[in-house]
Amino acid sequence: MAAYNVEQVAQWYLSKQEMTPKKLQKILYYAYSWFLTLQNDSEEELDNKLFDSQFEAWVHGPVIYEVYDHYRSNGYQPISKFEGEVPNFDEDTLDILEQVWEVYGNYSGNELEAITHQESPWLNARQGFGPLDRCDVPIDDRDIFRCYIARIQD
Repeated sequence: MAAYNVEQVAQWYLSKQEMTPKKLQKILYYAYSWFLTLQNDSEEELDNKLFDSQFEAWVHGPVIYEVYDHYRSNGYQPISKFEGEVPNFDEDTLDILEQVWEVYGNYSGNELEAITHQESPWLNARQGFGPLDRCDVPIDDRDIFRCYIARIQD
């Protein structure tokens, strides 16, 4: 059960600054991952999701196909800053979105890609694929939860 859709979250982040499609994808991934981790009690019940879109383990890191398709024409060029009305989020969601921006917002898309390539959710989904092999295997929500919950339990 998702509270929002991926377009709303993308608009919120794009209202902060223009960014490349790669950076947007990775920021969305971290927002989704931290929301999933902080808004659920266990990996057995991952009902609370920021949005319903599925991340796939592409060569350059986690990607939502519909977001990729929407901004495909940008290529490597930045997506313009969103100047429309920013979606309203509940207080807990807004807090998570802000924290994700504080932690990851200053990184470039390439830097965020490098970070995701060192993390178990992307690595697990890419098992059996070479570094440049096309892969559309979904990144498992349980892997995401296990990866990030370990960071806050330490």
